[in-house]
Amino acid sequence: MAGVRIVSDSACDLSAEEAAALGIEIVPLSIRFGDDEFTDREDLSVAEFYSRMAVTDALPETSAPAPGAFEQVFRKLAGEGADAVVCINLSGDLSATIESARNAARSLEGEVDVRVIDSRTLTAGLGTIVLEAAKAARNGSSVDEVVALADDLVARTRVYAALDTLDNLKKGGRIGGAQAFLGSLLSVKPLINVTGGHVEEAGKPRTRKKALAALRDQLYSEHGVVHLSVFDGEATDVDAFLDLIADRFPRDDVRTGRIGAVIGTHGGPRVLGICYVVDAA
Repeated sequence: MAGVRIVSDSACDLSAEEAAALGIEIVPLSIRFGDDEFTDREDLSVAEFYSRMAVTDALPETSAPAPGAFEQVFRKLAGEGADAVVCINLSGDLSATIESARNAARSLEGEVDVRVIDSRTLTAGLGTIVLEAAKAARNGSSVDEVVALADDLVARTRVYAALDTLDNLKKGGRIGGAQAFLGSLLSVKPLINVTGGHVEEAGKPRTRKKALAALRDQLYSEHGVVHLSVFDGEATDVDAFLDLIADRFPRDDVRTGRIGAVIGTHGGPRVLGICYVVDAA
């Protein structure tokens, strides 16, 4: 397949059907529960991940793919006739995954034209950028045009989430600018802002109902929202949230899905997030 091909990592939370439809290659991270290690998306499904997390006190851990995993995919695409490869990855502030991709790209200099982009985001935010880049590539855009599109979307992508607990972020060391939450873990349902690729506090509502209302208010405060996604980690109130925003964002216009193991490890059970792109203006 000639033209530009798109690669990402499994933190993008694209479904297998979405990836296959646009020829997107996904390099998986690894998930570890104690001594048991799994390849994300391949031998650990989303449902299995949350089932395991529910019955263990040990926090699961994630590890980035080796550079060789990216190199293998880049070479495969070149062998299929790709003129260039654009690899769009999970925020470099949250994972070493992008460094593996960059190392692989450097090892192929002069052989394969590989451009590596830090999405500065995660889950459906990353997935949206990957999907739009893949659509542009399918429609014949050049590698420079695909990179420019992805860079533009990176700057305009927003991700907010309501957590049921901050324990996973705290134990996993990804708490970032949300340190202020730590004194009141038991009395709030934390809101976080992952816009810009790192975790920041976005609010301290006292109840889950107020947390979902705050997510709605954040969404409604934005100008020119497009590509809205609502993703969750086995949250039982996702339908209630979709109803809450239906007056402005009907369900048929909202992309929905499950937050996979890579981000679910740190977001914890029942996390619910909104991911969207704002107007350039």
